Amino acid sequence: MDLKLRNKTVFISGSTSGIGFSVAQIFLQEEAIVYINGRTDKSVTKAVERLKAEFPNGKIKGIAADFSNVESIERLIKQLPEIDILINNVGIYTSKSFFETTDEDWQHHLEVNVMSGVRLSRHFLPKMLKKNWGRIIFVSSECATLIPADLIAYGTSKTAILAVSRGLAQLTKGTGVIVNTVIPGSTMTEGAEQFLSNLARKENKSIPQVETDFFTKVRPSSLLQRFASVEEIANTIVYFSSPIAAATNGAAIKLDGGSIGGII
Repeated sequence: MDLKLRNKTVFISGSTSGIGFSVAQIFLQEEAIVYINGRTDKSVTKAVERLKAEFPNGKIKGIAADFSNVESIERLIKQLPEIDILINNVGIYTSKSFFETTDEDWQHHLEVNVMSGVRLSRHFLPKMLKKNWGRIIFVSSECATLIPADLIAYGTSKTAILAVSRGLAQLTKGTGVIVNTVIPGSTMTEGAEQFLSNLARKENKSIPQVETDFFTKVRPSSLLQRFASVEEIANTIVYFSSPIAAATNGAAIKLDGGSIGGII
């Protein structure tokens, strides 16, 4: 299927690995102009080289920025051209008990996970509205509603994203601009692979065994009963970024494998 993304300009925050990197790959397959981002020049350079090796004719650039630093974000915005599609993907998490989570931990989660998208959207949404076309996609998490006990700050930040996204969508009424949120469930990113590998060594089990245990004990509500691949999440993100997904706006799109539950 042609998603009609050729020569659309895309910026993806937090895209040197995981879901963001896979999103960049799919946009390049669709012949979009892609700007990726990571926290350091080294990580960005490495990711750009990987993408250029896979897509030698692709239009790909990378810009480093630390989304916990306002000045770094301002420098990033100055380096970006006018974009058609904004993917607010960057995110951090810290596994701690509520009682050990400091004010600094809370602030860090809110700065990176919420304010990154707020600041980028505040800059690019008016430009999209002026030209009457654009897409903004926020990446939330199943933890926005499940709120694991060791991820309360992270879960809260991902819940806030849902409110920001819905609020911005209401500003697009009657235009060709769309704002949506995707809600991934447990996804086999590099971090998840490392988590399973470490747990397998600790418990002297195979990786498939600890994955089964995870869904039996930690995510029993999952209907998928496995980790989603980054490609499965990324394919949906790119689809809802495309011109052919024009009827979906202000939505929270579940990619959670059924873990959240409910009929909506």
